[in-house]
This record gives sequence, C-alpha cells and structure tokens, in this order.
Amino acid sequence: MRNFTLYIAGYNIRFELQDNAPELIPSPRFKNSIRKRADADLLIRVHGDEPVLPGGAKRVFNAPYFGDADGNITKSGNKFWSVYRYSSNIYVKTIFPLLSTKSKGILCLSLTELKWDLWLKGDSGEADPMEYPLDALILYYLTIFYGDIMIHASGINNAGRGYLFSGVSGRGKTTMAKLWYRSGAAVINDDRLILRNRGGGYVMYNIPLYIDDGPRESPVHKIYLIGHGKENRQGLLKGASAVSHVMANCIQQNWNREIIARLLGSVSIMCSTLPVFTLSFVPDRRIIEYILENE
Repeated sequence: MRNFTLYIAGYNIRFELQDNAPELIPSPRFKNSIRKRADADLLIRVHGDEPVLPGGAKRVFNAPYFGDADGNITKSGNKFWSVYRYSSNIYVKTIFPLLSTKSKGILCLSLTELKWDLWLKGDSGEADPMEYPLDALILYYLTIFYGDIMIHASGINNAGRGYLFSGVSGRGKTTMAKLWYRSGAAVINDDRLILRNRGGGYVMYNIPLYIDDGPRESPVHKIYLIGHGKENRQGLLKGASAVSHVMANCIQQNWNREIIARLLGSVSIMCSTLPVFTLSFVPDRRIIEYILENE
C-alpha cells in the first residue's frame, strides 16, 4: 500500500509513501480504522532512506526498554527510543523491539506544523508506520499539538452517560471496565484514552490495541480517580487538587516546558468543566450500583 489514512481518536492521520520507501502495511489493529480520503489532520511522509539524525541534534530524553518476564516488569536495555532537538524540530529515534527484523526509524515532527517525516529502514520490503512504539509517540505528540489529553484510563458508556476511570497500573482500570461490560455497558477502552474538547463538551476516544479493534467514542460526564478499597466511597476534588491528581495519570514527557504548559492548560480547562472524584471501590457489582445511586 502506497498511501492510506487512519481515523483514530477523531484524527485523520495520512501516510504517504515517498521515493525508496518500503511498502506500507498497516497493522491488523488498524484494519477498521483505514479511511479512503486524502485530506488529513496530520500528514506523515514516509521515507526509505537510512534514518540519520542531523548533525548537532541534542538528545533531551531517553526511554529504556522494559520487558515483561513472568509477570514482572524488568529493564532489558537502554536502547529503545530517544528524543532529540534540532532547530525548531523534534526528532524521535527508535528501534522496534516487538519485530523479529532489525528495523529502526526516525520521526521528525513539529509542534507548529502538521506535516511530519518518518524514515523507516528494515530487513524486509515492507513496514508498518504505526509499529510500536511509533503508534503511541505519534498520537502523543498529536494530542499535544491540538491541546488534547492522553491518559491512563478506562472508559465506559452506560445508557448515554460516559464515565472515565483513571489510575496507574494496578489501580483497577481493567477490573472496572469488566464489571461495567458484564452489566451491559459499552467499553470504550480499558487502558488508555484520548480526551478531546468537542464544541464545549469532552469526548473520550479509544486507541486501537487489539486485532480488529475499531474506533469507539463517548461523551464524558464524570472523571473518577480510582483505587481498590475496603468500601465504595467517592470524594469530590476541586481546583488545583483536581488538576494535580489528573495530571499525575496523564501520559507525558517532561523534558520540555512548552509541552508541560500545554498539557497543564488543557487539564486545567477540563477539570473546570467536568466533575472529578476520587473513588475507592470493592471489585464487584455494588460499585456500579453505588455510582448510579450517586448520580
């Protein structure tokens, strides 16, 4: 495939093949997100030349690779992806640890322009421009550009009401999604969401994670910052307390003050619009009854 557009989280992301680039093969995760349209919110030009950083590029962030061994997250190497600054551009250099081939890439992006460049090089004649970790990196910087929010959260829609349950790993995001699913609610995602202000109201979108995943969305009416507890109990957060607690669960790279300021501004506006609660819960159906009773 030479060109295609992905519809993810309300964005149309267009990939266009340049000279010498490998054939573009989107992951099965994105099969239901492919759209036949040439217009785009973001254009990424894909090149097949050797990925090379410009001379003088300065590394500002490095992400080591952590693998999962017998249920334990362990550091397995420093070589994963790194962020560089050169002039007004940001360069993200990465390897692809989930591929069997020795592939690498460099994404060149700007926070002022929505035409980015991606250089991919591997052992085969084809490449997925949204191969992990490029998928998360592209979406993260796109949310920063548009003033949107990427957050560790599960989300559900129950009879038209959207509830977002946010927390780091182990706080109960997946458990909460399963409980609501069993009750008949629609699950938007059980791990990560993108939040966008759409005409005065906030909408949560899924990020495709599984084979044959497709676009899902829901308005957001309440945000819950969750954790397991001995009883079901909620508490309202306001002002700076709400903002700081939500920020703690947002996906962010804190190497750039401008990026931090953009995210903080977006979270502040959202927390002034949507009610934010802490929520300790017992993992059974009673938490659903508790939330509905406290509407």
